[in-house]
Amino acid sequence: MPTIPQSRVRVAEEPVHRWRLECLLAGGYPRREAELLSERADVDLHLALRLLDAGCPVETAMRILL
Repeated sequence: MPTIPQSRVRVAEEPVHRWRLECLLAGGYPRREAELLSERADVDLHLALRLLDAGCPVETAMRILL
């Protein structure tokens, strides 16, 4: 099976990263935290948004998610 060059993988991930960043910012995360979370594929976006929606402080949500 041929391998995909890393540059192509990064290009393919950029729209997903931007979308995740926009969702996190709209959900109430400050930019720095939203950028950190959006770059992590292992972070559950829906859980991140539910935590803030339920009233969890950003600092606590970050500890839970990371």
